Amino acid sequence: MTPPAKALLRALLGLALLAAVLALADLARVLALVRQAQWGWVAAGLAAGIASNLVSALRWRALARWLGCAPGSADACRWYFQGISLNALLPGAVVGGDVYRAVQLHRAEAQRATPPRAAAAGWSVLLDRLSGLWMLCALGGVGAAACAAELAPWVRMAPALLAALALAGTLLWLALPWALPRLLRGVHDDGAPRPGWLGTLAEAAHRPGFGAQLGWQSLASLAVQALSAAALACGGLALGVHIGAAAWAFAIAPVFLMAALPVSVGGWGTREAAAVAALAPFGVAPASAVGVGVFYGLYGLAQALLGSLAFGLPTRIKPKLQNL
Repeated sequence: MTPPAKALLRALLGLALLAAVLALADLARVLALVRQAQWGWVAAGLAAGIASNLVSALRWRALARWLGCAPGSADACRWYFQGISLNALLPGAVVGGDVYRAVQLHRAEAQRATPPRAAAAGWSVLLDRLSGLWMLCALGGVGAAACAAELAPWVRMAPALLAALALAGTLLWLALPWALPRLLRGVHDDGAPRPGWLGTLAEAAHRPGFGAQLGWQSLASLAVQALSAAALACGGLALGVHIGAAAWAFAIAPVFLMAALPVSVGGWGTREAAAVAALAPFGVAPASAVGVGVFYGLYGLAQALLGSLAFGLPTRIKPKLQNL
């Protein structure tokens, strides 16, 4: 199967899943809820979503600079929102936008610095994406522990046991990046560069200031996910969904992970299906859950429009003097 055919198939699968979810939730009921939405909460959710991605862009810039690149704040934000625009239009979830960011930073660094710095562009995007996923899962784990009483009947487990397992798993998950230098010590013992992705990861883990950079990434990623959860919650409040903050902290993990699967365009279909499943333990009706997913998808489309307006703007490259 050719790549265009695969892309079309993914788009059709996502649309088919969205149609099935809408049918299950009763399309007429979903539309009625959307028409009655409190648009002040919708606007607040959009503002939270934009703020989340601005913090994401600055988090990526900080990581890229630590790896030796030198993107400006304006370029980092512009490339980030352009990536959001591509993610909303192309099948493959976040992959298209991430590739675009890496290519743009690589091109800028090729004109500004030496090839090793340009090569770090791809790693800055990958590690930035992993840091967001790391904190998303951690926040979801904390939410699961806090909502153990509601979730326990669905997994047929005692609430205390579920909470203990969720907290233990979250603590181990949070500790993993801090243990990277020790885990990769054998790859980097003599300080010589190693080929392949593992060698590159080991080199990054042993860079000076690893602890400080990881601390910054942790705080920035926590802010990103907190703002994203707030955006999702605002969509729920607009539809009259009133559940606790811990429930939203739990829900963002399955909702955002499903939306990132490369089986749809812009997460449509997978996001709404995950919202129905994740919010059901808290008594949220399928129609309302689908509406929450739809509003979050619309936030993404609005930001994609902002990103599309930035295409064609010049990159601000500050040339550096090269040693002769």
